Amino acid sequence: MGVRVMGAPATGPSLTEELHGLLARPVTDDDRRRAARHVLDWLACAVGGAATPAGTALRAQAGLAGSGACTVVGVDGPAAPLDAAFINGGLGNILEMDDIHRTSILHPGPIIIPAALAAAQAFGRPAEAFLDAVVRGYEATIRIGRAAGTPHYARFHATATCGVFGAAAAVAALLGLDRAATVAALGNAGATAGGLWRCRLEPVMTKQWHNATAAQNGVRAAAAARAGLTGSRFVLEGAEGFFETLASGGGDPSLVLADPDAPWLLHETSIKPWPSCRHSHPTVDAALLARDAGIAAGDIADLLVESYGDALRFCDRPEPATELEAKFSLQHVAAVCLASGPPTLEDFRPRALDRAPVAALRRRVRVARSDALTAAYPEHYGATLTLTLTSGARRRFHVRDALGDPENPVSPDTLRGKALSLFAAGGLDPDRAADLTTRTLALGDGGSLADVAAGIPNR
Repeated sequence: MGVRVMGAPATGPSLTEELHGLLARPVTDDDRRRAARHVLDWLACAVGGAATPAGTALRAQAGLAGSGACTVVGVDGPAAPLDAAFINGGLGNILEMDDIHRTSILHPGPIIIPAALAAAQAFGRPAEAFLDAVVRGYEATIRIGRAAGTPHYARFHATATCGVFGAAAAVAALLGLDRAATVAALGNAGATAGGLWRCRLEPVMTKQWHNATAAQNGVRAAAAARAGLTGSRFVLEGAEGFFETLASGGGDPSLVLADPDAPWLLHETSIKPWPSCRHSHPTVDAALLARDAGIAAGDIADLLVESYGDALRFCDRPEPATELEAKFSLQHVAAVCLASGPPTLEDFRPRALDRAPVAALRRRVRVARSDALTAAYPEHYGATLTLTLTSGARRRFHVRDALGDPENPVSPDTLRGKALSLFAAGGLDPDRAADLTTRTLALGDGGSLADVAAGIPNR
């Protein structure tokens, strides 16, 4: 592989053509078991998200594409694959608990899994093929996302813009497309890549629209390629292509193909334990360390949160007024953790925002950008809390890697507990939630996709 120059004349094999070769590597039983864990994580997030106003609005789109054989969370009766990919694609991010790959700064699960599930059901593919497709979809999304890097993330919602490639790759794998057809699918999927960050500056549901559209477009691109619709070979590195246009000419295209023999990047994808923006999680973890050390909220005179630049860009909200703003507030998560312990969904509801002593403590929180933590990002998501106590003493708590990252993974019991709590938030009784959890994890050991679909709540 030679050095690639963005915008150079399109000659030789393209990045997507070479990426196809990487995606053709074998998937092992261990890889499938890991994929099943992420399927459970996505499904729990989607069931919980379906019970929200955004979830209700998404579920109302059922039937627009006609009928079919696909399962939609919270919708009675089978649906067309495009409707299933769209609605399920939007549901998984609503609660801000979806999985994340830190160096690509995106959430693969909410887009890849709904697209693969819709295609597997529509085309009658078994659970093993579904899990293999999930693994390959994650790989494509993450490789493109890490290559686009922070120049892209600064302006675009990378989950959607890079996720559409992964959705297309996953469905292409399920359909058994050859190299030319897979490249066409990636080319046309990439042509639709979009997701403006404007949505984070207004109290809107556009992030869910981004994800829903990306999942649906990935399914459509692969299905069209199967029928012979051609697409750009050089969609990534070519003139007026993805990197030149959406990464402001930045990024590092060589990272798309780097480390070709490394384990599947699914294994580097983090599970989020807390119901808030991932950029807030190092602060959560540091605040919980302080609480575990015996520091009470009433003992704190001043609290300084230091974190990396993007954490402040997305999550510096001293007075959140809505549930979404609270999930993107370093000040709020620090106050919640110090006042009452590990944050729950209820801690972000509007009725909880003015609760004493959280509101009082939140006003004492200051935030600052740390040059050292910014230099370590995105390889490490870190935060430092410095507390000045009413006694005059100062205490410092530092987190280098957030809980859920590869260096600090969540346990199987924690994952299961998270799933059960989100299923409960979505209205499932404990027995149904436990059964659905077991069925989903069983996919990695030869379980049936039909069994999982049968357990998904339809209203």
